[in-house]
Amino acid sequence: MDAGAVDTLVEWREWGDAAFAEARERDAPILCNLRAHWCRECREMDRTAYASPTVAANLNDGFVPVRVDVDRRPRIRDRYNMGGFPSTVFLTPAGELITGATYLGTDGLRQVLERVRTAWNENGEESGRIPRELRDADPPAGELTSAIEAHMEREIEAAFDEEFGGWGTGPKFPLAPAIEFALGRDPDRAFRTLEAIRTHLHDTYAGGFFRYAVERDWGERQTEKTLDTNAGLCRAFAAAARYDDEYAAPAERTAEFLTTTLASGDGFATSQAGDEAYYGLPPSDREAADAPPIDDTVLAGANGLAIDALLETHAVTGHEGARHGAERALEHLLDSLVDDGRVCHYRDGDTAGPHGLLADQARVLGALTSAVQVLDDDWLAPAERIAEYTITERREGDSFLDGPEDGAGLLSRPLRPLGTNVAIADALYELGVLTGEDRYQRVARETLAAFAGAHDRLGIEVAGYASTAARLLSGTTIKVAAAVDSPLHRAALDVPDHEAVVVPDADGESDTARVTIDGESTVVSTPSALREYVAGE
Repeated sequence: MDAGAVDTLVEWREWGDAAFAEARERDAPILCNLRAHWCRECREMDRTAYASPTVAANLNDGFVPVRVDVDRRPRIRDRYNMGGFPSTVFLTPAGELITGATYLGTDGLRQVLERVRTAWNENGEESGRIPRELRDADPPAGELTSAIEAHMEREIEAAFDEEFGGWGTGPKFPLAPAIEFALGRDPDRAFRTLEAIRTHLHDTYAGGFFRYAVERDWGERQTEKTLDTNAGLCRAFAAAARYDDEYAAPAERTAEFLTTTLASGDGFATSQAGDEAYYGLPPSDREAADAPPIDDTVLAGANGLAIDALLETHAVTGHEGARHGAERALEHLLDSLVDDGRVCHYRDGDTAGPHGLLADQARVLGALTSAVQVLDDDWLAPAERIAEYTITERREGDSFLDGPEDGAGLLSRPLRPLGTNVAIADALYELGVLTGEDRYQRVARETLAAFAGAHDRLGIEVAGYASTAARLLSGTTIKVAAAVDSPLHRAALDVPDHEAVVVPDADGESDTARVTIDGESTVVSTPSALREYVAGE
């Protein structure tokens, strides 16, 4: 149980079979509090609603209160999230959803408790329902064609905020996959978005990026700093530096934030909490104030994203600190969180988190395929073990399930999340190019095709789907017949095509590179010729 739980008056239980068995025995509904370490409103609800003697007595007597850290238990988050955190979720003893909300004040929570208790007394288990995404049939399959990329190009244009940059007219999130998709297809909008992010979400004093802004004009920043947000933006700025050198500096600064402030042992911490008052102080006052606390849990998937971002930064800028941080974290993951291809979500002392989650498998595999391209092929064997485990244990039909089909509540019901299916397909595509194994690319293609029938309904939030589809259909590969860190290899890593796959130390005439773009190949022998060919000059 997290430390904040002791500040409340609620008798919290851990998520698990025991809590659900208690609910059945007592014939009582469950209140599930989904929270995150970085979440300011989660702490506020602890200080107010959950610290109210009246509310706590009602909860303890009439409900089974369960508390969940959403970073440590992502499969619970994905099934019960009410659209933000905290999520206040009411469940039947079978785990079905009665109702839910996000933040509730003391009076609001008291009223909801009364309504749920009344509904439960009148309808019992019939008051619950199974969320739509757990009821619906598989997504419609289709064919991978260039129409997927063309549709996303239209979405990128249509959703762009011409006045303030970024996408959408509501809260502004730094959508790194959308930025990366746009870099090679609509660079002006990508660069304008990066400029808005750098201007409004960057902490110029301590480094790192805040999670999002509430207002369309990037005002009212939410000041938590999460590892996945900063890893995504580190990679996006590094990718942008392939096209414009001015973006190298923010990539390097973000890499330094990851390897200093978010360093946790040999890996990277999950987050730094938000604190609007602290971040509103002038630098001289911040120096004397206590910085917001850091959750030093090393999560496998988020660390995979950070490693990939650091390797991209090193590849483009030559930043040695990024390289060393990536190598150290990758070695730590393989030593402590990976066992014969199965990835453990986290470890905390003797406590191990869930194993074999698709997001962890995909992101660690993606970190390893990046390491093969940037560092050396020593990382290839563990990559293949992770790929084989994931294909064997998580693939059902032509797509992948998010985790094992077991656990309390609705954890036994499978999800086929598009985002993590894209992540595993992308990593398998790269692994197929690096190993020459057609099977990996075939699985990647089948995985994307399993969702292709709905491609014309996808928005910019899943722009990565179109990026990976384009790579599979007409991507760039560069097979370098030269050693790692040779001038030709370093040039291949920095070409103006951030979606290219680089195969170092490949077969071929010494000190040449075979470049294949959209099925057409040529051989070059100098770094300048390589860059010019990829740039179409």
